[in-house]
Amino acid sequence: MMTKFPDLQVWFAAGSQRLYGSETLAKVQGHSERIAAALSASPHIPVSVIAKPVMNSAELIEQLCADAGRDCKCIGVIVWMHTFSPARMWIAGLRSLRKPLLHFHTQFNEELPWSAIDMDFMNLNQSAHGDREFGFLTARMRLRRKVIVGFWQDAEVQAEIGVWSRAAAAWNDAQTLRVARLGDNMRNVAVTEGNKLTAQMTLSYTVNGYGLGEVAQKLNLVADEEVNRLAAEYDESYVVEKSLRPDGSRRPSLLEAAKIELALRAFLKEVGARAFTDTFEDLHGLPQLPGIAVQRLMADGFGFGAEGDWKTAALVRAAKVMSAGLTGGASFMEDYTYHLQDGGQVLGAHMLEICPSIADERPSLEIHPLSIGGKADPVRLLFTAAAGDAVNVCLVDVGNRFRLIINEVNILTTENPVPKLPVARAVWKPQPNLKVAAKAWLYAGGSHHTVLSRALTIQHFRDFADIAGIECLVIDSETNFPSFTDALNWNDIYYHLIHGPV
Repeated sequence: MMTKFPDLQVWFAAGSQRLYGSETLAKVQGHSERIAAALSASPHIPVSVIAKPVMNSAELIEQLCADAGRDCKCIGVIVWMHTFSPARMWIAGLRSLRKPLLHFHTQFNEELPWSAIDMDFMNLNQSAHGDREFGFLTARMRLRRKVIVGFWQDAEVQAEIGVWSRAAAAWNDAQTLRVARLGDNMRNVAVTEGNKLTAQMTLSYTVNGYGLGEVAQKLNLVADEEVNRLAAEYDESYVVEKSLRPDGSRRPSLLEAAKIELALRAFLKEVGARAFTDTFEDLHGLPQLPGIAVQRLMADGFGFGAEGDWKTAALVRAAKVMSAGLTGGASFMEDYTYHLQDGGQVLGAHMLEICPSIADERPSLEIHPLSIGGKADPVRLLFTAAAGDAVNVCLVDVGNRFRLIINEVNILTTENPVPKLPVARAVWKPQPNLKVAAKAWLYAGGSHHTVLSRALTIQHFRDFADIAGIECLVIDSETNFPSFTDALNWNDIYYHLIHGPV
């Protein structure tokens, strides 16, 4: 069974009206509680699903929505119209709802009791009627919401709810996310820039800058025994190259890397940041660029973006929240270079900072020169990403909006060794092929920094984008370039109308 998010809840409320009388409303409540209990127990749904009283008046609905907004454990609300619920009752409550909304179009019974069906049964089990009333209102109010249709006991339906709840958990995390930007942006680079004020207004997280010297100061506070204890953990967890072992000539470099990790963890805890960036152009006070420190922090759930890329750092954090308890991992990634044969492949890597959660093997711990940055040789983990279906995702600021771009990819098992490439890496085939995918990515303004994940799917990120109200573009096996450019043009018109010009 997958890991549950122990402190997070989704509230489940059935809609009805007092016209049906107490006996019918009691049945509605009982059915609602059974469905909520089944969803809560489902291995596909990582949060607790809490049944709420039947919503049969505007006052109860307003109270539900207000309580959801104040409850820090509640990350979303699921509503279902078991009977007919006049939708005007819902207007005031829904206008004030500040949590993600899922409209669940289901029915308590899977089959009709053909020989016994009567009007009492019809009056009780009329989701086909009541949910259309509710659906009209949410469409009329232009509300952002997720609609899921199907029988509540079906594993496929429960999995859809699970995906949405993971996206809601990531959105909940973003409400209090702090991104620590150590140093500024990599000089003269465009795509890693963006409007931090707009990001806070749109996506809720805050981005604050800090001097790297503040981390460097922490180095002097790290005790030798802490460093030795962490170095011993490295020795046990990874395949350590000979020169970095306890009696190796370069052991001091490993101890320095461990000290940097401890200092960086202490700093992030102090400022309350769950995501961060750095840049090799600003390493003041550090003897080497953080390599293994960043990799291990990502493995523990921190978001990271290189060269000051705070948007990707926040997106990595969102991916970490959504993928908690799932296999396949999620990592900061960079499209680096192409193999233009065999239909086109991408070799993704970075100087140092790829998360070992995507590894197909026990990582090796090595030290190699870094040709940029002007610092000592950094210690890093080396591995190849495990093969399988995955997504490669970026978040960019295109002026009047944020744009999420998702590419469906297949991570490959490469038969070509790369003995001279001293970094963690992944090789993938983008869908539908490299030519179409790269062309669409470039026209959309996609970044070279991304999140690569086998644990997550297109739908996880689409649900997150829908909750956040940001643009989402998908490049998958069905993508054709003319249709993709049409979508870009139509989206420009749409966002111009609602947000104004760039």
